[in-house]
Amino acid sequence: MKVGFIGLGVMGKPMAGHLIDGVHEVYLSSRSGVPAELTRKGGTACATAKDVAEASDVVITMVPDTPDVELVLFGDQGVAAGLSAGKTVIDMSSISPIDTKAFAAKIEALGCAYVDAPVSGGEVGAKAASLTIMCGADEVTFDKVKPVLELMGKNITLVGPNGAGQTCKVANQIIVALTIEAVAEGLLFASKAGADPVKVRDALVGGLATSRILEVHGERMIKRTFDPGFRIELHQKDLNLALQGAKALGVTLPNTATAQELFNACRAHGGAGWDHSAMVRALEIASNHEVAKG
Repeated sequence: MKVGFIGLGVMGKPMAGHLIDGVHEVYLSSRSGVPAELTRKGGTACATAKDVAEASDVVITMVPDTPDVELVLFGDQGVAAGLSAGKTVIDMSSISPIDTKAFAAKIEALGCAYVDAPVSGGEVGAKAASLTIMCGADEVTFDKVKPVLELMGKNITLVGPNGAGQTCKVANQIIVALTIEAVAEGLLFASKAGADPVKVRDALVGGLATSRILEVHGERMIKRTFDPGFRIELHQKDLNLALQGAKALGVTLPNTATAQELFNACRAHGGAGWDHSAMVRALEIASNHEVAKG
């Protein structure tokens, strides 16, 4: 299968590498340029998204936000200009579920299929090809592209029709943000009370409070390794989608709003580019105590 991949940042670069390793013919494009290591592996650099679409059977996009996806798909020299009937577009970015449905309708009007397939697992999951992938598509299209997705992830689920994958990702980001906040509060409390946060984390990992976030991000909080990872500004984008969606649906997400405010506090201290585990810094500043100083 000829696969196109657009967006070769922290996540996209290793994901595209796995596709090349999977013996697919891979066509590449990125705003920042195509990394030489991907072309050395066998990928083909293209000048525009249109060129990628013309060369590929399946086109994958992995870019930061809703406007970026719209530009890549429908802008001048965009994917839509290079599509022909029977091709498939897979958007693996994390964007608005509402806009996703509109993008899907426009792609389908060209005689092509559309899959929204946002991911969870961060840079670690992208490098290990162990991403969780949440898909919105019809079943026939999902079955067609699943072998491609399996080269990048392990837990691949068809959630429902177009938009359902993005809705699932928003739910994921709510849970992740609130769990980071809970881990941060727990470790901060223990550290301030005089307990060794390293040993506290070790003990909790073996009990009911365990989570992947306690394992990975709890360690980041203790070791102060706040280089992304997944940037706070990107998680804030996702929580904005959650809060906007909640308003439209008439539901309340009070703790999501609190998590967003803690991210705002981090940004006020220059932390927009910090890993989202650095939410703990907002609590530490307010408490005048660092977890690592337990």
